Amino acid sequence: MIDLEQVRKVANLARLELTPEEEEQFLPQLNSILEYFQQLSELDTENVPPTTRAIDVSNVTRPDQLQRYPARDALLAESPDQDGDFFKVPQILSTEE
Repeated sequence: MIDLEQVRKVANLARLELTPEEEEQFLPQLNSILEYFQQLSELDTENVPPTTRAIDVSNVTRPDQLQRYPARDALLAESPDQDGDFFKVPQILSTEE
């Protein structure tokens, strides 16, 4: 399966700083995960449709309802800089093309 050098490479790619003890700890764990995926790859999935969930779920979110904020003026008053009914914020996008 994988060796310590590959564990170090994966840790580097994930921007993880692992101690030598952690590298030794992760080695069998990662090998166990890869062995499980090897078992899964042996399954016949020819007639199994692709899915994103194990169970069928419809939209569980509520519909958006536009409402006025009750303390709108108080909220705007907290802004360090405003322009009428809007917050003024520093420009973050360049106008150059």
